[in-house]
Amino acid sequence: MRRIVPAGSGTPMLEGPESMEERVMNERGGQVSDLVLLTPAQMAVADRLTIDAGIPGASLMAAAGATVAHAIQARWSPVPAVVLCGPGNNGGDGWVVARLLQEAGWPVRVALWGERDRLRGDAAWAASTWQGSVERAQPEMLAGAGLIVDGLLGAGLSRPLEGGLRTLVEAVNASLALVCAIDVPSGLDGASGRVMGAAIRADLTVTFFRRKPGHVLLPGRLLCGELVCADIGIQASVLATIAPRFWVNGPDLWWERFPWPDAAGHKYRRGHALVVGGGTMLGASRLACLAAARLGAGLVTLAVPAGAWAIQAGALTSVMVEALPVDGDVSAALDDSRRNALLIGPGLGRSPAARSQVLALLATGRPCVLDADALTVFASQPELLLRALHGGCVLTPHEGEFARLFELEGDKLQRAAGAARASGAVVLLKGADTVVAAPDGRCVINDNAPPTLATAGAGDVLAGMVTGLVAAGMPTFEAACAAVWLHGLAADQLGLGLLAEDLPSALPGALQALARLG
Repeated sequence: MRRIVPAGSGTPMLEGPESMEERVMNERGGQVSDLVLLTPAQMAVADRLTIDAGIPGASLMAAAGATVAHAIQARWSPVPAVVLCGPGNNGGDGWVVARLLQEAGWPVRVALWGERDRLRGDAAWAASTWQGSVERAQPEMLAGAGLIVDGLLGAGLSRPLEGGLRTLVEAVNASLALVCAIDVPSGLDGASGRVMGAAIRADLTVTFFRRKPGHVLLPGRLLCGELVCADIGIQASVLATIAPRFWVNGPDLWWERFPWPDAAGHKYRRGHALVVGGGTMLGASRLACLAAARLGAGLVTLAVPAGAWAIQAGALTSVMVEALPVDGDVSAALDDSRRNALLIGPGLGRSPAARSQVLALLATGRPCVLDADALTVFASQPELLLRALHGGCVLTPHEGEFARLFELEGDKLQRAAGAARASGAVVLLKGADTVVAAPDGRCVINDNAPPTLATAGAGDVLAGMVTGLVAAGMPTFEAACAAVWLHGLAADQLGLGLLAEDLPSALPGALQALARLG
């Protein structure tokens, strides 16, 4: 379904499920649940629920090893392989891989980190199926390997690698062999994407049932190589018990709420976005206005200081431009209640008047997107901004702006989620692995942003895109997710040489591509 009729107030009239959680539960094994990310702890619950339902752990291990062996054989011809096995279940998968590759005619050596007589449970069973010799895992045995299978450590690593294990990991990275990691590259924290002292760089990573945040967040994403998520017999119904809160961004998460044009609609039903700009850096607010108009708003008005009015009015044709009073008072610009989505920050400047303007916009209670200078002007008094925020707000900081407002530690996912919870607003923490976090704990990680987006003005375009979708009636969290994904798609379609000013005109092509997915 993709019918959505935005009301004049900005509240959408929807058909279909009300939330991502409901859609995951209603589409067992479908595309929405495929976007779920499970932390290592949640994946352990999925394993336990499956075993409790009657599928032995050894069967899951056998299936996991088989999917890894199949993925290897589908990509590469037989070469001398070294399978590195750790003492846990990750190593257990490795024993299965070794046996299956050997049976397929690959020359295989197995190296164990630890003592074989100390293996327990399913790992001990898997080791018993290997009939060849077992060597001690050490750097010297990697010589001559054409393939290294990394089954050393699992995703739930709790402390940095050190000593001989770190030396072994570094030797794998120094090798010229292909590397296939089981579940996650050893040394990578599957929950956060952080490197724990040192981590293996894989050419291929095979994980099971659902991806983990560490597969998508940086730098983990860069260490995984090609990522395969394999079915090993765990039913999607376990997600109902786990109640996941993290997803990879994709249209299936927000398609139901996307504000597609309606045959009976008109410009006012598409919403009216107001952008408040400054007197310098005029291009930033222009980019934001064009993006808002391209992506959903039926009307866009730019309010700027009188000294900038002539320049902006001469540069913009599809956007209305009005002059603010000398003192920067935005009251008159806010009088029209049909201006149902507000954006401030791009090109705003950092004067005391800018702070007052931000607070005036927030006081209306209307959906409000705060970007760039609208955040930085509160660096000395972040509590002033946090008190003024409300549930219809979206904050779009990069890492520097985020640090000025929030004193939060942890990985990117934890910090974004904590900021959303503390502020009561949607937080869009930008980067190559942008995280969109809602106050209720939902988090989406975006993974389609090309490196060409690292250019001045791209963030202004993104803020305008969020505002346009909100003006057209899309809820703030879904609007932020959709805007980030379309931002990456448009940039990818443009390719090398991208400038921020290219992005608004590329949005129709991105929208056409999105429409074809339906």
